Formats: sequence, C-alpha cells, structure tokens
Amino acid sequence: MHLLFENVLKNLMLLWTAGYKGLDKGTGEYEVLPTIWDAIGAASATSGNTIPSAFGPRSPNVANDKTSWTADSRAFWSMYVAPVVLSGRFKERRYYDHFVRLVRLINLCLQFEITEEEVVEIRCGFAKWVQDYERLYYQHDPKRLSVCPLTIHALLHIADSIVEAGPVWTCWAFPMERYCGSLQGAIKSRRYPYASLNRYVLDRARLTQIKLRYDLAETLSMKPPSLHGFYRAACLHKTCAFLPPHRAHSDVAISPPLRTKIIGALCTRFNGTAEDTRAALAKAELEEWGRLRILPDADIIRAAGYTEDSNTRGAFNAERDATYVRYEALMDLHTRNHGQESVYQPDTFYGQLRRILTVHLPPIPNSSHTVATTLALAIIRECKIEEDHPMLDIHYYSAEGALGVFDITTVQCLVGRIKDRGRWGIIDRSGSLSRAIYNPDDEDQDE
Repeated sequence: MHLLFENVLKNLMLLWTAGYKGLDKGTGEYEVLPTIWDAIGAASATSGNTIPSAFGPRSPNVANDKTSWTADSRAFWSMYVAPVVLSGRFKERRYYDHFVRLVRLINLCLQFEITEEEVVEIRCGFAKWVQDYERLYYQHDPKRLSVCPLTIHALLHIADSIVEAGPVWTCWAFPMERYCGSLQGAIKSRRYPYASLNRYVLDRARLTQIKLRYDLAETLSMKPPSLHGFYRAACLHKTCAFLPPHRAHSDVAISPPLRTKIIGALCTRFNGTAEDTRAALAKAELEEWGRLRILPDADIIRAAGYTEDSNTRGAFNAERDATYVRYEALMDLHTRNHGQESVYQPDTFYGQLRRILTVHLPPIPNSSHTVATTLALAIIRECKIEEDHPMLDIHYYSAEGALGVFDITTVQCLVGRIKDRGRWGIIDRSGSLSRAIYNPDDEDQDE
C-alpha cells in the first residue's frame, strides 16, 4: 500500500497544486487555487484538535508543511480528513468524486477480512479508476505521459496480490519501518554504530527467548500494570470501565432539568410512574466519573462536563477532544403518534458525552425495578446530523440538540470531528477498519 500513500496520493496532491513536474492543467480543471489550498491546509492542521489521539498523529498542514509527511500521515489524511476538506473545492465535481472512489477502494483493501466479492469489486474498481485517471489527468496527450508512472499501473495488480497473499495488512511495510525506527535509539556510538545495533538486536533476541522459555512475559514487561490496577477503574459492566477523576455522592450536582430527564429515562426503562421514580431517585446515591474506557482495551472517552479540580493534577485536560461518541439507541417509530403502541427500532447517533453517572437505585414501587441495583448512565448531547456522505462513513452537522439520558452500554466508540466552512464532519474509524491498523509491539512501546 506504500505505492498508494507515498506515490499515487502524493502525485495527486502535486497535480492539484500545479506542482507536478512543471505540467499545466492541460484541458482539465483539476488545479485548486492557492488561496483555497491554504484554507484546506489550515483546516487539515486544526483538525488535530478535534480528532482524538487514538486515531493517530495530527495531520500536517498540506499547504506549507513539506517535511512532516509519512506514509501513515498521508494515509490518514487521505482517508479521513481530505474527503471533508476537499468537498466543494474543485471547479468541477468529477475530480472530487474520482478521489473519493480511490478512498473507498483503499478502505476495502485495508479491511481485516476481504470476501471474494470484494476482491472482484477492488479489481474492477481500480481498473475503472485508472481509466478515469488517464482521461482526467493524462488526457490522452503523449506530452503528459509523465502523469502515468508505473505506480498507476501497479494499482491494477492489487487485487491479484490480495488473492495470492491475503489482505494487504499481512504484508505491508509498516512493521519493518517501525522496527527500523526503533533501532535508531540503540545507536550509542557514532564511530561504531553497527556494533551498537548488533548488541541491541542480540539483547532483544535473548530477552525474548527468556520470556518465552520461562513464561516471564508479564514479569519482564516494562508496560504499566493492567487497566484495573493502574487506573483504579470501577467495572460495573462487561463492556466498559469508569476511570478517575471521580466525585462521590455529596459532590454530584444534578440540575432540575437533568433530573427530569433522568426520571423520564427511568420511567421508560422500568414502566414506573413519574412520582414513584422521582421518590426512588431522591433516595439514590449518585457518583460521577471523568472518563470511560470501552473494554477490553479500546477507546478512552472523556466526559466534557466534568470540571477539573485540584486533585487531578492537570492530567484531565487534553488538547485533543476525546468527548464525541457514536452511540446506538432504540427509537420509537410512533413517538409523534401518542395513540399508537410503541414500536422500537435501533438507530445510530452521534453526540458529545457530557457526563458519566452511576446511580445506586433502590426499588421503584409499581414498576419492573424490584431489586436495588446500580445503573450507569451516559448524558449525551446529540449532534443533529443533516447530511451523510454518499460513499464514505462521514456525517455532517451544524448544530447540536438537547441532552439525552442513555444506558452506558449504548456508547460504542470515539469519533473525530473536522470543522470546515461552518459545519462539522464526523469521522468514524470503527467497523471493518478498526482492527486493520498497525500498532507497534509491546516492547517497542516500552522503549
């Protein structure tokens, strides 16, 4: 896939900015005005503030940063940021659509598992994309032959490589690149660098063999202790853990409007009356948490409404926003028709996690809640989605709605946001791509 990230995508960016081997735009209209490209660069750079660090490093400014690009950063920018910031930027829509088709093909290639039908789609998709590339950029003009390097032809063989070797993550170059990068810190002598490298590789091999032979992987690991001990987490569900900072019952403040919403949610859940539910909630003990982790080792999500106090030592505030989530809830199809029986259907929503509450709730008379139990609630402010991208998993909104009260298990994952020209694009890396992301091995992280 490096031929895509380091060559094809790089060349497309050069073509769009009139910087490809001195060629003009010919008969096409694919070049982006410098002022517009500067705006694209600014939007790309600032997107790092609203995309959680779990997604990867910040995207460089495509307009003026020529040195920070790697295959990893170019892949992330092309797959997630570019479809948002490039929309509506070209003089002709066909150039944007052509690029989005390439992104969709990349997404298919990066899936953890690929079916035979998807291999056929990849083969036919790249064939059509290359044909359109020749029409849009080469323009069938021999003088413009330089826009068709060998890597464009190589796209036609990706499907065959997947058939022979499996999904692209089984043989991509990221592991070797990361390993070579980890060796840089092992060079202790400028005069004899290779002796330093040899000793480091030998010591690593010996340590690995000791771990395997004597089952000492955990004992000799330099990673911090497990989630439950290291974070002092409270696990009330199999799907998530609550992480400090934490407020006890006496410090939790619930406004009257929020209390009314919590009562409404409990009435719907347990089929009780508002009066009985209100009385039970008044006797309940509440706790509030600052962070949530999806188990076993997935996203850490922050509650935006939790105000940092002196006991958090400044660790709670983060430059990169990790408070927006994808969540799923059952919606009543007849919510506007009070006379009809409720029919619930699951639906997907996006919003900002405002607060994380645990409620130690006593029984509610005349309801299905007959035994005292602990409930975990997520207070979420919904993003009012106004448009979905026709080909990619990107959703747009300009305004946020009211607060809602949901069970914590409805929270699925973190999402990122990109602001561009007055509205937000939501990007979601979960699904088939969530596991096809290269992570360094544990020992590389230790160092």
